[in-house]
Amino acid sequence: MAAVVDWLDAYRSGDLESIVGLYADSATIECGCSGATTINGREALGAYWEQRLMDSPAAELENLQPAREGHSHTYVCQGSNVRADFEFDATGQIIFQKCGPLN
Repeated sequence: MAAVVDWLDAYRSGDLESIVGLYADSATIECGCSGATTINGREALGAYWEQRLMDSPAAELENLQPAREGHSHTYVCQGSNVRADFEFDATGQIIFQKCGPLN
């Protein structure tokens, strides 16, 4: 659960290096926040997060809970609630993230 809190802290502070460092080199993000997008690999993650930090800064944590394969949390981004689900490898790095507006 600490990794998810670290993720949100890095996102909220706009720390690109820290947030990308939380992902495994082969990580995948499935983002439904602004239309369906799939991001794979470290270089693509860096580009995704660089743009995301500029366009959609995160605000406060709404909810954090264990999920079947990792953790799930809801946070506020530009006045809307977003749900993010995470899966981790054995070293604690994010290997998969799925996010999108909370319906």
